Formats: sequence, C-alpha cells, structure tokens
Amino acid sequence: MTNSLTPDQKAEIEELRSESHETLRPTVVNLEKILYEALPVLDHGFIRVIDYMGNDSAIVQAARTSYGRGTRRSRDDEGLINYLMRNWHTSPFEMCEIKLHVKLPIFVARQWIRHRTANVNEYSARYSILDNEFYVPERDQLRSQSKTNRQGRGELLGETESNHVLELLREDALRAYAHYEEMLNESPDGRAVDDNRDGLARELARMNLPLSFYTQWYWKTDLHNLMHFLRLRADTHAQHEIKVYADVIIEEVMQRWVPIATEAFKNYRLGGIQLSEKQLVVVQRMLAGEQVAREGSGISAAEWREMMNGLGRG
Repeated sequence: MTNSLTPDQKAEIEELRSESHETLRPTVVNLEKILYEALPVLDHGFIRVIDYMGNDSAIVQAARTSYGRGTRRSRDDEGLINYLMRNWHTSPFEMCEIKLHVKLPIFVARQWIRHRTANVNEYSARYSILDNEFYVPERDQLRSQSKTNRQGRGELLGETESNHVLELLREDALRAYAHYEEMLNESPDGRAVDDNRDGLARELARMNLPLSFYTQWYWKTDLHNLMHFLRLRADTHAQHEIKVYADVIIEEVMQRWVPIATEAFKNYRLGGIQLSEKQLVVVQRMLAGEQVAREGSGISAAEWREMMNGLGRG
C-alpha cells in the first residue's frame, strides 16, 4: 500500500498543518489531529479531511432550536441524538458538513457518484496528465461471479487462475498507460517527447485508460447524506473496494468528528434491521410461541431469508 502523494500535495499538507487560526467557532480536537493528513485506502488511494462544520452539539442545538447547550448534560445530548437517529429525523444532522479529498479508482468513483447529494469537483484529465497509478486487487478479493447475486462475488479463484488474472490486470494497465503517453507525446512538465510530431489532445488521449486508474476529487456533503451513503456502502453486501472507503470514513473520520452520532448510527442504521408490517407480524407470532412458516405469511422468499438472517436464525 503506497498511498502516494505528489510532492506538491505533500508540501501543501505540511504547509497547512504548520498553520493555526484563531476562531470562535466550535472545533473538534480529535478531528483537528488528522486535518489535511492522508488516511490510506487500497493500494494507492487515500481520504483527507479538508474542512468541516459542526459537531455533536450542533445536532442537539438544531434539534432544540436553541442558541447553546445551556445546562443540559452530555448524557441528555446522547439520548436526544439516539432519539433522532432511531426515529429517522434528518434535518438536525444536516447542520454538520464535511469536505473530503478522496483518491480512488475510477470504477469506485463511478459507484460513488451515484449518490447525488454532495458537491463534487474531480481532477480533470482534459487539463492535466494522469499519474501511472492503477488499482490491483489483493489475491483474496479475486473471486468468481456469484451464482445467486448478479452483482456480487462468489468463490475464491484458484492460485493458477488468480496469478493469470493479476498478470492480465497489470499488463493491460501498463500497456494502456504506455500508449497514453505515446499519444500525448508530452512529459509531465508539458514538453514534447518527440519534437517531430504533434501529440493527441489530452481529452482524447485519456480514452483508452482502464477503470482501474486512480482519479481524485473534493467531495463535500452534510452528515445526514453522508450517513445515507455510508449505510449503503459500508453494508456487508457492498462492493469491497468502496466498502473500505466507507469503513475508513466511519472509523477514522466520523468517530473523531461526531462520536455520539456515530455510535447512534452504528447502533440503529448499520447494526439494526428494518421490518415491514408483514415481517413484524411474523416476529410477534414467533414471540408468542407460534411456529410460523413462510408459506401463507405473505412474505417473499428473499424477504424471509433477509429477516431470518437479521434475526440470527438464518
């Protein structure tokens, strides 16, 4: 895992972390400790916290529509945040915002961008030359297509097949980048490699690069929409490559930023299950000691399986 930063990015981080600013706004000490620093993800990726607004108290303040914490105790704040999370109240969580700098494979970015509730500014390969960095999965992520889930993974590939796949991935990416450089006829500092020919425009030369190459963006969202993103992408059924980003955001960013809200989120959204009316009736009948079969319950086989797995009876 190299998580490479460019020299310019390293210099920027060093400069930003050397400065401090006096403010009357609330700050979060634990989040300040990692502000601007790159948290490694996958083989070349990272997440950086660039800016944030609000904290757990801002959620409580908005919910109480007051101008301060008053004499309320921290456990009262925790109870209120748990209540808000439990009952799916959303607007108080929108009072907190965060801006992240994310470096991620293009195919992960295309999944991520489906969440249209954030402000995004992506690195442009029309103006700049992409780095020769591409994602290569760990061997334990090389699995066959699932026979029960059309968008999931199945059994682990054998050693021979895994070696062949890894060789193809690296070979294709390296060849594509070599052709990219050839079409550009341009060094990273903008000079022509071969003065006897013109290079192809950057916006066209990028076409052949595979989705494994890394892109970068600034991504700004509020806490409510962040939790919606994380509830889906940190789920056990999410694709591994986007899930690891979601896990880092939860454990390394949210936990530092809004620890009370994060624990409530883990408890009610990530760790809990939601029951339909028909599923609730089935659970009530089970609690009454009745043996309930799926047939006649009005619940589909998939819903029944999900409910039983959630109840630990799968």
